[in-house]
This record gives sequence, C-alpha cells and structure tokens, in this order.
Amino acid sequence: MKTACLIPTPLLINSRTCHTILSPPAWRQLRSPPLSATKRLLARAPNATTNDGRLLREGIAEFYDESSSLWEDIWGDHMHHGFYSPDSSVSVSDHRASQVRMIEEALRFAAVSEEPTEKPQRVVDVGCGIGGSSRYISRKFGAKCLGITLSPVQAQRANALAAAQGLADQVSFQVADALEQPFPDGQFDLVWSMESGEHMPNKRKFVSELARVAAPGATIIIVTWCHRDLAPSEQSLQQWEKELLNKICNAYFLPAWCSTADYVELLQSLSLQDIKAADWSQYVAPFWPAVIRSALTWNGLTSLLCSGLKTIKGAFAMPLMIEGYKKDLIKFSIITCRKPQ
Repeated sequence: MKTACLIPTPLLINSRTCHTILSPPAWRQLRSPPLSATKRLLARAPNATTNDGRLLREGIAEFYDESSSLWEDIWGDHMHHGFYSPDSSVSVSDHRASQVRMIEEALRFAAVSEEPTEKPQRVVDVGCGIGGSSRYISRKFGAKCLGITLSPVQAQRANALAAAQGLADQVSFQVADALEQPFPDGQFDLVWSMESGEHMPNKRKFVSELARVAAPGATIIIVTWCHRDLAPSEQSLQQWEKELLNKICNAYFLPAWCSTADYVELLQSLSLQDIKAADWSQYVAPFWPAVIRSALTWNGLTSLLCSGLKTIKGAFAMPLMIEGYKKDLIKFSIITCRKPQ
C-alpha cells in the first residue's frame, strides 16, 4: 500500500522529569525530589521486588494468552494501532490496512533503507505478539527475524502462522523477557519494538537491552504509549491524570508510564545517535473507537465473553484510552535512533 507521508517534521524533545505510576495495588507509591528522567527511572527500579516483577510478567502473559485469539479473529495478525490520515472516515476493512501502514510509516520515519546493500538482514521483534510485524518485515526485506513475547500462546501461534505462510526458515518466535533478551551482543541491524515498551517496568533496562542486541550502525525503533511531557514548572502529572492512568494500568498490566522526553533522555544517556521522536496521536485517533465498535458486534461480544476475565476487564477500559487521548494526557509516540558504528 503506497501512501503519501503525512508525518510532521520530527523533533528532538528536551528532557523533562518522569512521573512514575506503579499500578498493581500492592506496589508502593514512590515520592522523591526532582530528578532527571534517567536518575528517576534508575531510582525507581530497585523498589520493585522480585515477586512484583514475577506477578507482572505472569499477568502480561496471561492477558495475551487469553486475548490474542479474539484479536486475531476480528483484527488479524497485527496487534497494534493503525496509522490513519487525520480526520479520516474509515471502514472496518481499512483498519487492517492502516496497521500495515503503521509499520511502513515507522520504517520511513526511521529512514530504514530498502537498498540491497543497506537493508536490514537480521531483525529482532521485541514484544512480537503473534508475529505480524516480523512476517511483514521479513517479506519486505528478505530478512531473518526473531520475535520474543512473554505469552506462550502468542509464540506458538506466531510460529504456526510463519509455517503456514512459508516463512518458517525466515522467522521464528520464542518466549523470552525483553529485559533479559536471550541473544548475544550486537546481533541485529534492526531492533523493532511496536507497542511493547508500555509493559516494561524498568524503562532504562528496556532501552539498554535494545541497544545491547543492536549491531554497530543498527536502527532502533520504539513505538509506544507515553504520557504527555511535563511543563517546565511541573514536577508531576495532575492528580486526575494519575488516577486515569492508574485505571488503565490496572486493566492492561502496565507498570509505569513515562514521557517521550524521558525515552529521549535515556537514549542520549546510552550515547545513541540520530535520536528522533514524534507524537503520532493524531494519526491513531480512529483506532480505539473502531476497536470498541468491533467489540460491540455479535461476533465480538460472544468472543469477548468466552475469552476470560482479564480480556473483559481490558475491554471495559477502552473508553479510558479514548479519554486519555482526547485530554492530551496519552501520547502515541515513536522514538528512533542509531547505534554508533
């Protein structure tokens, strides 16, 4: 699908402090003096116990074990937002095309080359879902792709789809933790994370692992949910914003939100180059209303009722995502960079 690029000129965002939200009720709310994003994220990590981390990983895995087949039945094999023209009116059939367009726009934003001598050959898909991005990227570039997910159901289904599509020799998927990737240093020339960063309890460890497995000169692409950047006069989000994000965290097994500017500062702290970031919220605006409409069909409702309590809880939280976007609290962000040669 060829489309005109509607992306605004990317901006390098100045760093702001990060507001932390630890969603599970048993986690402590942290209070600390103003720190840079890097220091604040580092300061937060040791406070989560091993048991907290285990429960979060189990919750994420079970959520996607339950919900992935429902999503695939209704939306296909791309488990992420679509990219739409602003103020567009789209039909249900357009939504799957918009998800493919999201992949293309992310690759374009990051200036990933299609030239035979420059195109990616080895790709890691961090938080791969059922492998839609990996299979698409493998076909586009002829690349070898490895995907990781916490969900055994997703990994099994992703491998089955790869085999069915004749890609078993090109792509493979396994259960693994994005914070402890089972790969040697410098393995991949494209590191891809499409809407998985929001699940990471330690953002610095997350981006450090992305950088570690990247080969010299590799491109790193992070597309993720963020909260708005803080104003210079702010030390944290407003109370109503914290409360809304906590409700979303509890529904979708999200630990801590941070801003796009926080990601930029973390990447800078790792001496990564060509860092770019942009707010794509306007380009994903039709997505959540469309998901709600699909859930309210007969097929959607019957499938939802059979999918499990975690999925049902997530469905009830969908209007909260719309509220967060409309109030400019939630930002759909893309952040890209390059590892030095």
